Amino acid sequence: MAEVLSKTALVDKVAEASGVSKKDTKAVVDALLETVKGEVKKDAEIRLIGFGTFKKAQRAARKGRNPQTGEVIDIAASESLAFKSSVKY
Repeated sequence: MAEVLSKTALVDKVAEASGVSKKDTKAVVDALLETVKGEVKKDAEIRLIGFGTFKKAQRAARKGRNPQTGEVIDIAASESLAFKSSVKY
């Protein structure tokens, strides 16, 4: 199974690779994530060449099922942040 990195572990690795303090690295990572969320919320598409694209994804309203009772329920339309990698593995 693939390793899962928490935000703290990511900050530690970036700080080590860049030679910048963990405190400063955390501030930059937090600012980056907030900027991505804020701009995508305003319908911007963020393309990082060689990495991937962040954009808003639309989900249509649909029917679902309550797993405990089996009752059919309506699930409202929603928006979410989507990421599409441009990196090939």
